[in-house]
Amino acid sequence: MRILVFSRRNLRELIRDKLNLIFGLGFPIILLLLLTAIQRNIPVSMFELDQLTPGIAVFGLSFISLFSASLIAKDRGSSFLMRMFTSPMQPAEFILGYTLPLLPLAVAQTCICYLCAICLGLTPTWTIFAAILASIPAALVFIGLGLLCGTLLTERQVGGICGALLTNLSAWLSGTWFSLDLVGGAFKTIAMALPFAPAVNAGRAALAGDWAAVMPPLWLVIGYAAVICAAAIFFFRRKTKE
Repeated sequence: MRILVFSRRNLRELIRDKLNLIFGLGFPIILLLLLTAIQRNIPVSMFELDQLTPGIAVFGLSFISLFSASLIAKDRGSSFLMRMFTSPMQPAEFILGYTLPLLPLAVAQTCICYLCAICLGLTPTWTIFAAILASIPAALVFIGLGLLCGTLLTERQVGGICGALLTNLSAWLSGTWFSLDLVGGAFKTIAMALPFAPAVNAGRAALAGDWAAVMPPLWLVIGYAAVICAAAIFFFRRKTKE
């Protein structure tokens, strides 16, 4: 019950920040509209809706990191967490309390992205639901990264790390805007070792109904999500002791 109460409080804090919320939900849609318009005038296979939409959906999740990092960093900067430390809540319960309201927000953002793609001409099939489910581990990766950064950094610092650096990393290393094979070499090796490109590949495979190609990259993303969330709990516990 205490986790649910804490989660409801965090959800209210997220909803209060309407400007960032609208920007986080709307910016991926603007990109989808823009790149679809480009594809209609200059046909590019990477910008076809069945290839572009899973990539935009994963890229849009990077804004969730900024939400989670700002929320926990703001609480650390105020006396709120100091008062909460007098409660019987454990570090894992704090992290879970921050994660629970963010996960539905991430799923809603992905659903909006696919709904917009359907309006633009994406064939509505039941594999869209599979692609949305395949995006959940990626959402946990971004939420975990945000909570980790928010635990270790100040509110001003998380704006640069999660708002600029992480967004650019997920954009350039995800294979959304260009094929990683065009660069190849060490760049492709690094991109495939990080969770961004595998998350996009899993979403594309799920949308295409290629089930054999879904799980190999998805397992990597799930592994990243588990490690990052465990690291967030570990460092949050250290901060509580300090």
